[in-house]
Amino acid sequence: MQTHEAAMDRREAGCGLPNVRILGCRVDRVTVAQAVDTIEGWIAERWRERCRFVVATGFHGIWEAHKSAAFRGVLNSADLFCPDGIAPVWLSRLQREPLPGRVPGPDLLTEFLARADGAGYRSFFLGDTDDTLAALRCRLESNYPGHRIAGLFSPPFKPREERDDLELVEMINQARPDVLWVALGLPKQEWWIHRYRERLRVPVAVAVGAAFGFVSGRVSRAPQWLGRLGFEWAWRLVMEPRKLWRRDLIEGPRFIAHALMECAGLGRTNR
Repeated sequence: MQTHEAAMDRREAGCGLPNVRILGCRVDRVTVAQAVDTIEGWIAERWRERCRFVVATGFHGIWEAHKSAAFRGVLNSADLFCPDGIAPVWLSRLQREPLPGRVPGPDLLTEFLARADGAGYRSFFLGDTDDTLAALRCRLESNYPGHRIAGLFSPPFKPREERDDLELVEMINQARPDVLWVALGLPKQEWWIHRYRERLRVPVAVAVGAAFGFVSGRVSRAPQWLGRLGFEWAWRLVMEPRKLWRRDLIEGPRFIAHALMECAGLGRTNR
């Protein structure tokens, strides 16, 4: 596995976009369009045979990284860190280094699919459930016929051994996708990409959380106006309270308190 220093060097040589630090995480100042432009550029550089790592997360990922230096290293090793959530945007404004806006995982995926429809890019979808992947296939074949599905795989819900993951990596490599979309849940998906990126012969791997459910239509997404106001998290909490109540109502306020302390210069995360 790569060293921490090598990971940091890789991150610094990533997309070249300016970034803002929030609780020790380097969040890129990027729009959805710029993020997909960057991904397309990496696809065009396939010959370099290095898998680029894209993270799309908001307060949840940053908070988990604040609690774990090891996970913070994983996120900061990404070549592109997209702010999937309103909290990083608000905090960046307090730091007077404003992010241009949110880059939600579902928006990142749909923008890529729209471009792939014309360019014929190939995607492999890893994660979520078989039912969601089946719905995703139907939606993509209907709405984006020019995009090509290289593969879909929902890992069984059981403890996995190293050989299982190595077989999965080989399956992905044989499918030769342009982008690997990983929806295993945070932090599992980020750790998985970080662990196997040296073995993946894929131009780009993107951790997108619950994006498959939204894009497939199996999970209802907040109206656009509510998302623009920064309250998509509240919509999701109402729709999935048993899944999200602890994260949003307990971990969320803790994150905000620590982040505001950092903005006020009262606390500092080791960097």
